[in-house]
Formats: sequence, C-alpha cells, structure tokens
Amino acid sequence: MSNYTHILVGVDLSDEANHVIQRANALAAASKAKLSIVHVVEPLTFAYGGDIPVDLTEIQDQLQTKAVEQLRSMAKANNISSENQHVVTGQPVSEIHALADELNVDLVIVGSHGRKGLALLLGSTANGVLHGAKCDVLAVRVKD
Repeated sequence: MSNYTHILVGVDLSDEANHVIQRANALAAASKAKLSIVHVVEPLTFAYGGDIPVDLTEIQDQLQTKAVEQLRSMAKANNISSENQHVVTGQPVSEIHALADELNVDLVIVGSHGRKGLALLLGSTANGVLHGAKCDVLAVRVKD
C-alpha cells in the first residue's frame, strides 16, 4: 500500500458520513497524511412560477451556512482542523475533482452504497469521482 501524503474525503453530511470520515482518519493516521474534508452544496436554480421569477438566493445562502455548520461539527468530532474543511458550491463530482487537483491530494475517499447494475451505470457521485480522478480513489461502503 502506498503512503499517502494528502487525503481528501468527500462527505454528504448524512449519518453515514461519520463512518467514512472515521475510515479516512484511520488511513490518514496510518500514512501520516494530511486529511482534508469537503462537502459540495448543489446550487439551486431560479424557479419560475408562471411569469414571476423566484429568487432562491436567500435559501441558497441558508443551505451554505447550514452545510458549513454541519461540516465544522463533523470535522471537530474527528480532529480535522478548520483550514482543512471545505464547503463549495457546484456539481459534486467536478468540484471534488477540482479541489483534489488544487490541494494536490493523492487519495480521495468517498462513501458508496455499493449499488449495482443500472443504478451504478446511471452514475453515483462515488462512481463519477472514481472515473475522473487523477489520483487514487477509495470508496468506503456505507449501509443502505
């Protein structure tokens, strides 16, 4: 097994995310690697009710704030420093790839429900991260 120097763990802030973070933390400790954590908030688009546009900026800001709070709490429970916590807005797969490149990580860890067949072919976040990453990717199995 390689000795990794910087590991990025992507989380969805669900209850299962703590399991993924704990596995990432153990691997980072064994490799003496830096551990960073990321959550991607997907952007809300403008919704239209007839001819009247509805601005969802305030709701998007609330989602962002809540995500920062939840990630901070998860990171604190797992001893991940604030400078290694990232909440970004965008499409999860592309944002995880971009952050992995920016931080020069050599391993990305994501949770996976282990779906098979069409569910996998239609694309989960874990599958998307795996197929576009420039570094190793580890999918940690979480309960369905």
